[in-house]
Amino acid sequence: MRYIYKRIIRFQDTDAAGVVYFANILVICHEAYEDSLGKVEINLKSFFTNPNFAIPIVHASVDFRFPLFCGDQILIESNPEIINENFFKIQYKIGLDNSDQLIAEATTKHICINPKTRQRQPLPPEIINWLE
Repeated sequence: MRYIYKRIIRFQDTDAAGVVYFANILVICHEAYEDSLGKVEINLKSFFTNPNFAIPIVHASVDFRFPLFCGDQILIESNPEIINENFFKIQYKIGLDNSDQLIAEATTKHICINPKTRQRQPLPPEIINWLE
């Protein structure tokens, strides 16, 4: 499910140089992920505290092309992709709202596990539905 999330860069997102702190791009991408789950009516509270499954991020990467500053209005395009029965990735493209300029690209990889055994298990139906 391709999803667009709109956000304004806040002062708290920036570092002492006045640009977005590198790790905060991943925080913003995770906001987009959570928002997209909510749009398909996945209850975030029960999703993130479910005793039957957990979906941790096992890899994250970001490539930066240009800086972002406090007050910038951005769009985050997220494109999730199922890899196999227990693994998916999300690719993010971050750009300015009023421009086609690509500011950054990020990827997160997620795996479904049983929270008790910590062993891989199939993705739950609500995530399969979200991915489609």
